Amino acid sequence: MYGLARPFLFGLDAERAHGAGLAAIEATYRTGLNPLLVKRPRPFPTQAFGLTFPNPVGLAAGLDKNGAHVDALLALGFGFVEVGTVTPRAQEGNPKPRMFRLRQPRAVINRLGFNNEGVDALVRNVGRARRRDGLVGINIGKNRDTPNDDAADDYLHCLERVYALADYVTINISSPNTAGLRELQEEQALRRLVGTLREAQERLGAQHARRVPMLVKVSPDLSDDDIDAAARVLADLGVDGVIATNTTVSRVPVQEHRLAREPGGLSGAPLMDKSTAVLRMLRTRLPDHIPLVGVGGILSGADAAKKTAAGATLVQTYTGLIYRGPALVGECVEAIRRRKEAPSRGNLPNT
Repeated sequence: MYGLARPFLFGLDAERAHGAGLAAIEATYRTGLNPLLVKRPRPFPTQAFGLTFPNPVGLAAGLDKNGAHVDALLALGFGFVEVGTVTPRAQEGNPKPRMFRLRQPRAVINRLGFNNEGVDALVRNVGRARRRDGLVGINIGKNRDTPNDDAADDYLHCLERVYALADYVTINISSPNTAGLRELQEEQALRRLVGTLREAQERLGAQHARRVPMLVKVSPDLSDDDIDAAARVLADLGVDGVIATNTTVSRVPVQEHRLAREPGGLSGAPLMDKSTAVLRMLRTRLPDHIPLVGVGGILSGADAAKKTAAGATLVQTYTGLIYRGPALVGECVEAIRRRKEAPSRGNLPNT
């Protein structure tokens, strides 16, 4: 079915296609036509952060910013869906156009800028979801007009509002589309922010009699020294997991493309090597008990297997869904299953 829908979607502006695609997924779910869209993968339970995921393949944040399509997206076969990024107050994001497809390299540039309806709307939406088929992560950020000195207040507000609903919470400090946000990854700023949120996490865990894991999502554009510093801080503070990575501001892989000069974060196939290199470095620098989520450039099952070979326990895709459709989910699950069940990693190519 996606093969039939894709020419129509690719004939639309990228952001309009985003909305139309979500509407179609929701309609297919509500009318019970999911089997025509995708065959659910066989269960492949995977443990991370003290949780059991139905399978290790998830949807990255950014597609369902307001948590309005949780059940429909889980029905595509994902083991987990991450919604957001959500901010305390609703905001429109950056001016349009702000999303662009680079078809030949199978990439997307977006500068959406945390456009969302605010955390209260997301809480209402997620609270209505049935969530029978998988887990739900909630990705939180700060409003664009909140100074970095006050960023902790925004993250705290969101953490407190979503805590009771989330299976895990992701702290997004790595989007390139909110001015100054990535500065929160600098060592001292990172230590202050994550330290404050870790204290709140423990307080909320006692209050709700339930500890919700907290993950931090990092940039693929960190230097080696920055990766060292980030790993040191995140290990010291005892975060539950790290997501590697967000989108990149680099244009090296697509520098000849006519859209390469568009500002924003680049995702898709050109991000694969860069994000996987950061993932691999983090795995060597973080203690084994802190799981990693590999995201960035997954457009095939082989790509997903490479992420696990580099140290990821779970993987996420978003741009791959745009180019490959829901069949990508099951393909990734089976590729990871084959890799895990293989008698020797040395028998696998490209790992």
